[in-house]
Amino acid sequence: MRTLSWHEFDQAVERIAQLVGERRYSGIHGIPRGGLVLAVALSHRLELPLLAESQPGCLVVDDVFETGRTLAPHRDFAGAELVVWISKADPEWWRAIEVTSSAEWIVFPWENAARAEADERRYRAERS
Repeated sequence: MRTLSWHEFDQAVERIAQLVGERRYSGIHGIPRGGLVLAVALSHRLELPLLAESQPGCLVVDDVFETGRTLAPHRDFAGAELVVWISKADPEWWRAIEVTSSAEWIVFPWENAARAEADERRYRAERS
């Protein structure tokens, strides 16, 4: 199990801001749940409105890409860009701050570390 810190979160927000550069977006949408935390921080950092739903030309963010199941429905919005903090697959139609081949469960700073094992079991059972 890999536990990330708030310092690493701040670094990821800055790296995403640098990655997207000066491009202007219609707003930013975070995939529930983990993407919402990134979206709020990036909304402040990039001075973009926080969007309740994806729309053309927006920036869509998520905490982790494992199967693409949560990110894929957002890929067909014209001009939208999709970025994740950590990708467990080589990026194809999305961008990533960090790419890892590790199957290791990741605990983000906003998550309840004591519940991480139960969260992992539930996640894997839902996808098997």
